[in-house]
Formats: sequence, structure tokens, C-alpha cells
Amino acid sequence: MIKKLIVFSIVFSQVLQVSAQNLKKLTFILSDLAQLKMADTTLFLAADINSWNPHHDAFKFSKNEQSQLQLTLLLPVSIINFKLTKGSWGKVACAINGEAINNTSIKLNNDTIVYLKVAAFSDQFRKESVKSTASKNVLIIDSAFYIPQLGVKRRIWAYFPPSYHENNKRFPVMYMHDGQNLFDSATSGYGEWGVDEILDSLSELQEQESIIVGIDHGGVNRLIEYNPFESRFGEGRGAAYVEFIVKTLKPYIDKNYRTIKSPKGTSISGSSMGGLISLYAAVKYPKTFGATGVFSPAFWLAPFIYDFVAKSKIVRNTKFFFLAGELESKDMVPDLKKMYDLLIQKGHPVENLKFVTKPDGQHSEWFWHREFPFFYKWLTHD
Repeated sequence: MIKKLIVFSIVFSQVLQVSAQNLKKLTFILSDLAQLKMADTTLFLAADINSWNPHHDAFKFSKNEQSQLQLTLLLPVSIINFKLTKGSWGKVACAINGEAINNTSIKLNNDTIVYLKVAAFSDQFRKESVKSTASKNVLIIDSAFYIPQLGVKRRIWAYFPPSYHENNKRFPVMYMHDGQNLFDSATSGYGEWGVDEILDSLSELQEQESIIVGIDHGGVNRLIEYNPFESRFGEGRGAAYVEFIVKTLKPYIDKNYRTIKSPKGTSISGSSMGGLISLYAAVKYPKTFGATGVFSPAFWLAPFIYDFVAKSKIVRNTKFFFLAGELESKDMVPDLKKMYDLLIQKGHPVENLKFVTKPDGQHSEWFWHREFPFFYKWLTHD
């Protein structure tokens, strides 16, 4: 029996590894319920194995005989990245001061019992106490922009480069998903990309400046809105979501701001489900998007994406950037390599493809934040 102690914002106070079978039993146990004021609160595991759903019933904790919260799963050998929530990303486990924490990873090789100790949950802190980290160059275009293709409203953000108001130049535009997580820690439930600070710094280095348009996700509907295909979560609405960007949002942005409207001046990027829908958008609308950043895409939830790409005509000038971390799910890198190889087989020019893996990369905003400058420079340098 091996004992391991891992200290983190979510603390593994003890890990007991037992036997080895094809499917391994992974048990999470959380005590100290009174301290966390969770005696009557439902707890969920949000992880890469459930597409980061913050309140998936199959990943809900229940009381055991010792009145502790417990969750037991049967899983194949893998690396699992996770967070704890109380049912939404507005109620996610956080640091003792309310700040967001990174995902926690566990390598499952044997039957494992994990004793969890949580510092706090984000809903314990008043919203007013969370300071905005958005750059002065970030604006809210509309707090409730109507999406006719989905019949919903979403907040739309925009980052404008420092020189936007100093000249009459036109700028390329990158459309990004999960707008809550791009610019501001105050709106992110689990960390921000810091795209605004990155581009502010690159601007000082005389790198190409761009407008970034961020679209808020729809909470639990994200798994459907960012998927163009049917999945276990239901019929995907990703095709309608992308149509909104192409036929509603982009025309609005092009009309009201100084943009480069051509495919060469328009890209689309995102992570996880956002990576999936970005690839789909670039392949579906090559006359709109000339490049895409595909970060840690959730291809496992949409295997039809391979058939879609195989049957589609790929414009040779379209640039594809692929990124994955080796500490994500066991299928992440192979799935991404499969897509890269598919494009190679279709004769796509190697100079318009970039495939990057990092040994320490996790399914987390800190990883995408760190790699974003490299992606951006590759994207904007001919």
C-alpha cells in the first residue's frame, strides 16, 4: 500500500492505492462539512471526463455511513483533471481568499481513495470584493446581445488594441468563445486567459495588433451550443451558434468598428468545447475565417468531427494551430494528432499547420494563457 500526500488549494490529504484491474475504482471523500457550511449542500465533480459539466448527476456526491460526502467512479487508467462545484461555475472550489485555483490532476493507475480538503467556495465571497482584472482596452459591446439563431442573449466583449483610437487603421479580428474567461478574473469561475494583458504587452513589442471579440458561453448549455453534432447531452446547436457569428455578429462588428473583413483578417479560437467549435467554424466557413486556434479540443465528445473534416474541402490558405497538454486526458494528444494527420493526408500545406504538445500542459486556463503568445505570433507572422 502506497501513501501519498499532495498539497494544493484542493488538498489530497491522503491517497491510498490498492489493486490493479482493467477498470479502476476512484473514490473521492470530503469531510469537514460543517466548516464549509455544506451539511445540506450538493457537491459535484466537474472534470475532463464529463466535459466539465458543473452539475452532472452521474458525478454528484452523496452521504456515506460516516456522514461524509463521497463519490465513487469506475474508470480506465488515465489522468483526470477536475474541480469541485456546488452545482455551477459560480460556486466552484477556490482558494481561502476567494481567488480562482487551477484544475487538480490525479493519475489513476490503481484503485484509489482520495480524501479532499477544500479551502472555500467562490459563492462565499461577495462579488464586490472580487476586483476586475480587465485591461482598460476591454469593453462590453453589449451585456445582452440577441442571438436569433439560438433565441438567447449573451454578453459580448471586445478588446481594442492600444493604437485603435490613435489612428484610422483597420485591424484583424479574432473571435473567441467562453468570453467570461478571456479578460477578467471577476467573471471567470476558474481562471482567466489574460488575453488583454498578453496583447497589451505584445503591442509594446511592436507585434501585430488585433481586435478580440469574446462571446459568453451559455453555462450548462455550453456542451450543446458548442457542439455541431449530436452527443449524449442532446442535439448539438453548434451549427446555429457558428451561423450567428458569421451572419449576425461579424456583420455587426464590421459595421461598427474598423476591421479587416477578409478571411486573412478574421480568425476564430477557443479551448475544449471552444476548440471543437473553432475548428468546425474554420472548415465550414473558409470564406469567413482564414485561421483557427484549436486549444485542447473536446473531440471525444464529437467524433463526427473527423468525418466532417474528411468530407469537407479545405482551403489551402487556412491556418490551423493545434495545442494539447500531455497531462490532459489520455486521448487528448492522440485525438489531436489524428486531426493533424487527416489534414496532412488531405494535402494541406505543412506551413499552414502547427501541432504543439507540452509535457506539463493541463486542461486549464493557465496553460492556454501561457501558450497564447506563441500561437498569436505564429498566426500573425506570414
